Amino acid sequence: MISKENIIKRFVSYATIDTQSNPNSDTTPSTKKQWDLANKLVEELKTIGMHDVIIDDNAYIMATLPSNVNNDVPTIGFISHFDTSPDFTGTNVKPQIIENYDGKDIILNESENIILSPEYFDDLLQYKGQTLITTDGTTLLGADDKAGICEIVSAMEYLINHPEIKHGKVRVGFTPDEEIGRGAHKFDVNKFGTDWAYTMDGSRIGELEYENFNAASALVKIKGKIVHPGYAKGKLINSIYIATEFINSLPRLETPEHTEGYQGFFHLHNIHGDVEETILEYIIRDHDKGHFEARKEVMVKLTNELNAQYGREVIVTDIQDQYYNMKEKVEPVMHIVDIAEEAMKQIGIEPLIKAIRGGTDGSQLSYMGLPCPNIFAGGHNFHGRYEYVPVESMIKATEVICKIVELTVKRK
Repeated sequence: MISKENIIKRFVSYATIDTQSNPNSDTTPSTKKQWDLANKLVEELKTIGMHDVIIDDNAYIMATLPSNVNNDVPTIGFISHFDTSPDFTGTNVKPQIIENYDGKDIILNESENIILSPEYFDDLLQYKGQTLITTDGTTLLGADDKAGICEIVSAMEYLINHPEIKHGKVRVGFTPDEEIGRGAHKFDVNKFGTDWAYTMDGSRIGELEYENFNAASALVKIKGKIVHPGYAKGKLINSIYIATEFINSLPRLETPEHTEGYQGFFHLHNIHGDVEETILEYIIRDHDKGHFEARKEVMVKLTNELNAQYGREVIVTDIQDQYYNMKEKVEPVMHIVDIAEEAMKQIGIEPLIKAIRGGTDGSQLSYMGLPCPNIFAGGHNFHGRYEYVPVESMIKATEVICKIVELTVKRK
């Protein structure tokens, strides 16, 4: 059995280390503090008995669990990221352990009246009677994706301590900067050397995903012209008003708060400016490649129309693709999804196969030649103060890893 006490201790030891990434940095990792956990993981992997433990100059970690069978078995891998989101502070994380959750409100921070309530977050009710790890209401928790790392390390430790479980060669990889879209950028797929892999980076128990968004970013720069407002007639051009026209010309109901399932969106996530210049930062998301391309074209066409309306180039829009839907690369090797699905069923989990409304390292890795579906890590409400993870979900995710390794031998 996977030790609940060890899972809690290991996860908390990771969560309390600040590893927040920074999208405005051009280094890898994007923050020096990510090295703190990276170096700890290297020592821990060596301590539990992993082989070939290495960390490169960019903090990418790889290690090997050697095969304990004589026959030829595919080499598989498990991958998670150790950075946390820049969306909310990860400094001074103080995890709280809620034993035998009673299904009622959880007071995260009494002095600030911050409450994790099942009336708002109804997923909580799935975990009544279980042990939850929450924040103290002032930081994120970091279950995305330190839960995944905890599960991978714990699974490798269990397999090392139970050699009666037959397995082929298993590789593990831990990456920086996934939260800012760079987790796979410097991942050496050839060095990793696996036939396929799984990211442990999903949310609720049972999730198994091999579809994700196609993704792009759009930087919209709007140029105005400032003159004294008392003498501005026919001369002043207010970039803020043009920005408002641009924003209001995009479909208002095609935004994250109005979409679900396979519905794509435009998301304005940052705006700053003045009369002279306003900058809009968008992300564009859609599972369907055709719709994805159409969304980008909508923004280009809108830019051209407004420039024509003002008789000059007042708007410059720069659209950059970020990642693509891994479905195209995974469907030809669907047995790797089938193995994960069977692993869940064998340990009593109902698989929840669905499309990711986001992306993982696996989406980029799949296009780099490493098919890489995504498996639940157990956390909920990522990137904010209401993040939590049920310990029992982490234990089950650890068991899924072990079972996948076992089934790969049997189903080769």
